[in-house]
Amino acid sequence: MSSHQPESVLLAQQLAADPRIAQAKALLVSAVRDHQSSLQQVRGPRPELVSDYAAKVAKFEQLRGGTLYFPYLSSGLGNGPYVELADGSVKLDFITGIGVHGMGHSNLDLIDAGIDAVLCDTVMQGNLQQNEPSVEFSELLVKLALESGGDLQHAVLTTSGAMANENAMKIAYQKNFPAQRVFAFDNCFCGRTIALSNMTDRPGYRVGLPATTVVDYLPFFDYRDPAGSLARTMAVFERQVARYPRQHAILWMELIAGEGGYYAGSPEFFQTLAGRARELGIAVICDEVQSFARTNRPFAFQHFGLDELTDIVTVGKITQVCATLFTTNYKPKPGLVSQTFTGNSASIMAGLKILRGLQAGGHFAQDPGQSRTMQLHNEFVTGIKAIEAKFPGSLNGPHGLGGMVGLTPFDGSAAAAKDLTMRLYEAGLMGFVAGDAPARVRFLMPLLVTRSEHIREACGILEQVVAQMVADRQG
Repeated sequence: MSSHQPESVLLAQQLAADPRIAQAKALLVSAVRDHQSSLQQVRGPRPELVSDYAAKVAKFEQLRGGTLYFPYLSSGLGNGPYVELADGSVKLDFITGIGVHGMGHSNLDLIDAGIDAVLCDTVMQGNLQQNEPSVEFSELLVKLALESGGDLQHAVLTTSGAMANENAMKIAYQKNFPAQRVFAFDNCFCGRTIALSNMTDRPGYRVGLPATTVVDYLPFFDYRDPAGSLARTMAVFERQVARYPRQHAILWMELIAGEGGYYAGSPEFFQTLAGRARELGIAVICDEVQSFARTNRPFAFQHFGLDELTDIVTVGKITQVCATLFTTNYKPKPGLVSQTFTGNSASIMAGLKILRGLQAGGHFAQDPGQSRTMQLHNEFVTGIKAIEAKFPGSLNGPHGLGGMVGLTPFDGSAAAAKDLTMRLYEAGLMGFVAGDAPARVRFLMPLLVTRSEHIREACGILEQVVAQMVADRQG
């Protein structure tokens, strides 16, 4: 075949165009489509598989040295928001690995990308050896970041959200040396490296770890008192700036609190705070590892009007391969940011498919009312509010923003949130806990494959579980 190709055509391009590859892809896609077609609704486990499944879960927990949050072992097959477990049960996955699986399970487009990745010369790409899709992925991220006036012209890929955040910290520290203090919000979650565990506002996450980061915590936006909330936050900010003059290097902002409970700030709140930080030469970092592609805009900083105030932003989860974006003013010196692995070929190619799918699917729009993501949010919240009305005191908002949907169950205790989450799992709907005082339950729909009927099914399961919990409490 190659003898008929022009000399300018690379051998890899000849391989990609080989009709045998297209035939193989068509056969594989057809087989997957046939076998996933019956995964259309939630169902319970097959009795003959329950015992063996429990043994596998117990064995895995023993090997890990700790229990699993859910007794979850996938069979390896799914269909959109549905996933089959190895016990034969089918779950409606509305947490998606905490926002990772934006195209759901066994997505045919991602299978196509995965086959292309398998044909690559290397499994992993890294600092010394990267393939063309790394350029395409980085270029697309930067293009999205620049589309409404931002100045984030550079992107460095990495393997995890934690590493994206580590890179952001290093870049900011180097630029603003010798300043070393960090501003972060109450209840923030940044990651689980030693440095990020120090910054995360969870004392239990840093037990036994050395102190590496000096953090001044700021009150987050309070939706119940916007003006007073801003005044209180700025008062703490100014007090700490006066107490430690020229010692703050970073203002670290989760624009929608993830582990903190799915609370969103406001444009005025963030713009005032970030504007003041900019005046003082403090790096404004937006941690969007969870919130990226979850509003009506690609980046949450765009949704809140922070294009001209953001120095560094991190993305991950839904993108498969993670990244740190930064302005030219924060371009690091050689050697500061480098990794043997920046991502595997399948993740990079999948990330491209997902970003392009979000663009083509109408998820990004200047007008929130035109955004598919915001429409899904409104449908889900409408269903949740109907349950709240039917069972007063059972569920309460606020309900997050865009693709990040949350609620407070009953008294807001950690026990109530876990009880609801585990009952939902048993009934076939997957969510996860978030927040503290009150504890909340969060959902992250697979945005590219979620339809209205899936939301109705999710709300039906939620209503059944809430009804049972209300009955149990009354009994």
